[in-house]
Amino acid sequence: MKTILVVDDDPDLQEALADLLQSRGYRVSSADDGAKALQWLGQSEAPCLILLDLMMPVMDGHEFLARRNAHPVLADIPVVVISAGHHPRGSVVPGAAEVLYKPFETDHLMRIVQRYCG
Repeated sequence: MKTILVVDDDPDLQEALADLLQSRGYRVSSADDGAKALQWLGQSEAPCLILLDLMMPVMDGHEFLARRNAHPVLADIPVVVISAGHHPRGSVVPGAAEVLYKPFETDHLMRIVQRYCG
């Protein structure tokens, strides 16, 4: 079973994503900030995908991406940023494979997950 790491400080979104992804056969782990996500990545098998919020306490998504990109093993894990509109549509977030804008359709998210996790 492939694992997806959800990094978001919104417990409701974490739960909704976990329910959806688990119902589709994925294992889901969660972290509520970038520091906890890096700690989890250092102790666990690499996930097939990271779903990342940018605006979080302690360590935000931008700092997480910078630290992940500097790590030779972690830099290969694809990251999809889930944005509430803090970036203009079509903008690029350095280090992210894609940006998914809220609100999003479940089918759109699952197409992205399939692209990276199969």
